[in-house]
Amino acid sequence: MTVSTQTLAPVLAPYADELVAFRRDLHAHPELGRHEFRTTPRVAERLQRAGLQPELLPGTGVVCDVGRDAGLGRPVVALRADLDALPLPDECGREWCSTVDGVSHASAHDAHTTAVLGAGLALADLDALGRLPGRVRLVFQPAEEVHPGGALDVLAAGALDGVDRAFALHCDPGNDVGTVATRPGAITSASDAVHVRLHGSGGHTSRPHLTEDLVFALAQVVTQVPAVLTRRLDPRAGVAMVWGRIVAGGASNVIPRV
Repeated sequence: MTVSTQTLAPVLAPYADELVAFRRDLHAHPELGRHEFRTTPRVAERLQRAGLQPELLPGTGVVCDVGRDAGLGRPVVALRADLDALPLPDECGREWCSTVDGVSHASAHDAHTTAVLGAGLALADLDALGRLPGRVRLVFQPAEEVHPGGALDVLAAGALDGVDRAFALHCDPGNDVGTVATRPGAITSASDAVHVRLHGSGGHTSRPHLTEDLVFALAQVVTQVPAVLTRRLDPRAGVAMVWGRIVAGGASNVIPRV
């Protein structure tokens, strides 16, 4: 057991059951990006009960400082979590399964939020004992899963002003419980959105040779554009192109125009 673990274990232990219940509550009540209207006050209220002074970001999201610099010139460290859920049905099959149709915490943001909240509660206790030699900023970011992302809102609100270093984590079922995986350089991906719209004359499926077959063309775009990308970039670049939504036509015997 490391010195840090020896210090934190007794501080975290009293919160264990509460944090498990908190995470399950978030999982049962997921909210999409920029609509975290229940999650935001839940986090802020618990921080207030710990004697802290959380600040609500415009719209949704929370920022809260723990400790003081005390003139020591030590770095200000930020711990960041994401609040929002995904538009996916929940298949967890447990009593804390999502109560919102078609929305779930399928990317572990409920766990991330609870982890940073728990860290904040423990750090507040250490600060009360005079054992926190510096300041930690808790950043609960909204809208991580949408474009443009909520990180831009956090920056615009000045939530990272004065922060020297920032840390975040992401749960990964490929790693054993109790372990942390890291490596030099980039470790998580940043995403962007690409929208492609095809237009053609359309027509009946019995005469594809007399039409501009957009569905066939769309299939080529879906398969060939990512394939071309693999020949234009270094395989070590860590770039992937994945289609998330495809819409074409409304009848099985009609080639659409758009």
